[in-house]
Amino acid sequence: MSIQRTLLASVIVAAAGGTILMGATDRFQAFTTETARRVALRQHPVATPAVVMLETQSGARINLADLRGQWLLIDFIYTRCSTSCVALGDEFAQLQDRLGAPLARGSVRLLSISFDPAHDTPARLATYLQRSRSRAAGWLAARPVTPEGLAQIKRVFGITIIPNAQGGYTHNAAIHIVDPRGRLVAILDRGNPGRVARILLRELGQ
Repeated sequence: MSIQRTLLASVIVAAAGGTILMGATDRFQAFTTETARRVALRQHPVATPAVVMLETQSGARINLADLRGQWLLIDFIYTRCSTSCVALGDEFAQLQDRLGAPLARGSVRLLSISFDPAHDTPARLATYLQRSRSRAAGWLAARPVTPEGLAQIKRVFGITIIPNAQGGYTHNAAIHIVDPRGRLVAILDRGNPGRVARILLRELGQ
């Protein structure tokens, strides 16, 4: 799979200098669990939940599995966030431009999932999209309908959420790539939407 070859190249580059660190990190055991998980995904994609109901910004209900058959770019947000979620929204807006043609064809979908469903009503999700300058079809914002669905999503995607002193949350912010078979195949840090777009376009043969 070409996405795995593309991402594996970065691991090879890191490994070239990584041998120097082996003694200082107890043969890399000091590396984070998140880093290890991302590397493992490149060789062993993880199936996303088959049944998780989501409510979108329009109030429609969809099953996460209904989106199979297309590439998904998924981020996790809460609408009161004024830091990383704003940055993620800006990157998704840029991806709307960079991936305009495949989004229009339905071969790619952007999906922002709220992990604060009690607060993030469809109206607030719609406002989040407007604030993020969503301009066309192809970008959904949604919230899990049940606590069990939220728990499944957090577990499979590895979302860490910690309440902070300001009444919000500290959370990991990344873009998750799910292939048309419904498998989580890569997690990329925010900050480089161009790289995300290039990977998707390569997968689509463009």
